[in-house]
Amino acid sequence: MLGTWGLMMSDPVLSPEPQPHGEASHEWYNLHASIPTRCRVPARHIASKAFQEHPIDLDIEWVREEHAGFFDALSQIQEPAERAQFFHDYALYRFWANEPEEKRPDKKEQARRGYISLLRGWGYDSNSHSGAVLKGWAEQRFGLRPIWHGHLLESPEQDEQYFSARLRGYLYGIGMQLDLLYCYCQDELHRRHERELHLTLYRGCYDPDQHIVSRDDVGEVVEFNAVSSFTDDREIAWEFGSTVWRVKVPLSKIMLAPGILPPQLLQGEREYLVLGGNYRVKQLLF
Repeated sequence: MLGTWGLMMSDPVLSPEPQPHGEASHEWYNLHASIPTRCRVPARHIASKAFQEHPIDLDIEWVREEHAGFFDALSQIQEPAERAQFFHDYALYRFWANEPEEKRPDKKEQARRGYISLLRGWGYDSNSHSGAVLKGWAEQRFGLRPIWHGHLLESPEQDEQYFSARLRGYLYGIGMQLDLLYCYCQDELHRRHERELHLTLYRGCYDPDQHIVSRDDVGEVVEFNAVSSFTDDREIAWEFGSTVWRVKVPLSKIMLAPGILPPQLLQGEREYLVLGGNYRVKQLLF
């Protein structure tokens, strides 16, 4: 386990405070340091190589308190498939709970307007409006830097295009559903990997320019986007690019993992959604 929920969140030991790798990254985190997030761990630490090596639990403020009854009920369910369905039903129900019953759409329409629609949009194209919303969520909740959305985000004009895509893809209340998804995913990962801090995952890409790649005294370092797709299957990673990195990913930086949702909802290639920042990587050869 990574630690006790909330204990390490309230008083993280971050002295001295690590710096993200690379001048542009360092400047971005300095510029955004005063912008509030929903995580008590500083964004520059979450994005650092030190966090990758020595991760701690992350949590989004207020989520577990507001949905305490849900998480208590979830902990009593033994079967993973039942937990998955319970989460999905609750996420849709809670989304519409404040609407009069006569104004609530049926379950099919609820799903079309909710988190599943967003994840499917990401699956089709991570540079879509849905992708912009997911990256924006990671930026707002954890303060993580978005570096690519169809192009490198390195000018005010490109930032504006990305922000416009976020607005066009926004679904009312989607942030609450993604908050729940992250916290639920963390619980499931703790159940399945009780004594582990990391998973070994792989990312394949045809265009390494979508990432910020550098080297330090130890080896290669990649700054990944605010949210990126990975897989736990090395062979699948090669299907998605001629460059494949093997990465030791902290459990606390995984927001979606295979098998935690009802199987009929998503058809992913053993896909994990991983929060961004700097990671030591190993580039693989065939």
